[in-house]
Amino acid sequence: MVLKALIFDVDGTLADTERDGHRVAFNQAFADAGLDWNWDVDLYGELLTVTGGKERIHYYVNRYRPDYEKPTDFDSLVARLHSAKTRLYTELLRHGVIPLRPGVRRLLEDAREAGIRLAIATTTTPANVSALLQHSLTPDAESWFEVIGAGDVVTAKKPAPDIYHHVLQRLELLPSQCMAFEDSENGLRSAQAAGLKTVITINDYTRAHDFRGAAIVLDHFGEPDMTCQVLSGPCMNGDMMLDLPLIRKMLSDA
Repeated sequence: MVLKALIFDVDGTLADTERDGHRVAFNQAFADAGLDWNWDVDLYGELLTVTGGKERIHYYVNRYRPDYEKPTDFDSLVARLHSAKTRLYTELLRHGVIPLRPGVRRLLEDAREAGIRLAIATTTTPANVSALLQHSLTPDAESWFEVIGAGDVVTAKKPAPDIYHHVLQRLELLPSQCMAFEDSENGLRSAQAAGLKTVITINDYTRAHDFRGAAIVLDHFGEPDMTCQVLSGPCMNGDMMLDLPLIRKMLSDA
């Protein structure tokens, strides 16, 4: 099958946004609201098993703060906290704190030059996607992506396949014509359930996840001066990096 599109997750895949981005912004939003909640690095790693920021807050309160008396408008409070977190996270991006991961810009530019369509499938909010693309890639980077599936555009979050079904429907493509890119087990399961072959690029929070069934597992996509390490999948010999010929080969392999 001919490769027609690349579909990317955002947080952890395009950039290491979680530990020093979203986590920091969540904590500031909590403090600004007068809450004594604090998500340290290790706790946030556990909370990342829950997809969706609002869902993560609910899980934290239910699991770790049985002492907290929920107000009658708790859902509204969670929505306000999440909105504040998004604003604070955008400020971090605006100050250039969170760069793209190695090889991301190169791969995106190569795909555009080759006429391969680009899309995004993520549980993070559209505002977060826009901020990352504008401040870490280029001001017009949103226009690089034909479809941006983000936030609450679907009800069921990853590992449900709904966000990928949505993006594939908008692209009017078959799963066999696309390659997905993820960094987590939930992301992989979501893409697989939609019938997509998937490239995994790990980060500190996800390196111990179960990535069985991925087309390949890498530490990053690689640059001409920075070899990427293959943790599982097709062997890449020498100073190699993930590129379109390898992606096409993985897509065509049975």
